[in-house]
Amino acid sequence: MTSNTTPEKQRLSDRVERRIIGWIVDGRLGTGAALPLERDLAVELGVGRPTLREAISRLERDGWITVRKGSATVVNDYLSTGTLNVIPAIIGHPSPAGAAFVAHMLEIRTVLAPVFIGDAVARDPARVVATLAEADGLPDDAEAFARFDWEVHRALARLHPNPVFQLILNSFDPFYVALAGRYFALAANRESSRVYYRALLAAAMGRDAGGAREVAVQALAAAALAWKETSGT
Repeated sequence: MTSNTTPEKQRLSDRVERRIIGWIVDGRLGTGAALPLERDLAVELGVGRPTLREAISRLERDGWITVRKGSATVVNDYLSTGTLNVIPAIIGHPSPAGAAFVAHMLEIRTVLAPVFIGDAVARDPARVVATLAEADGLPDDAEAFARFDWEVHRALARLHPNPVFQLILNSFDPFYVALAGRYFALAANRESSRVYYRALLAAAMGRDAGGAREVAVQALAAAALAWKETSGT
């Protein structure tokens, strides 16, 4: 089924969606608060009602709000009702909530990534070796490290038979490289990652899945701690 929504209208509804999400994340619209009436909200946002309804529909789909026919549309506790789609929105918002959420995501990565990394070494060590082969040749540049780190984790997640790992990782896509660039801006973090990649490469060459898993646990936990210390979250 095709959509009749024009690209221009889609972009406008995206902006409306982000604006309302911003109100929710920064607390202007707290849990249980009612959104203004549709006509009033459309005027405030400077859009027509059809555009507003598109944005509202996506906000409901992702768990930000509950639309009640014949009653007020209310803001949900999005941490309880939200889908993976709320993650990029929260992290991309310039607020304490967004900054703190980065630390939470790194903690989750510390739990999940060693599972698919160890399994990747067990299933296809040659592919893991090939994925890590360029690590030593990386330029001493934050963005280069960020992009390489992203591609390594995506490639290894794809080797796991459970597609949910890859889907979860895909939800990081809108913000991973930008945030990782901030982490890799510190020379010490780039060097610790070089050590991590070398250790992971050695484990893969030795077909040591357990060793790869342990290397990932230690390195990713250290990265999460370094982020907390440098960001103050």
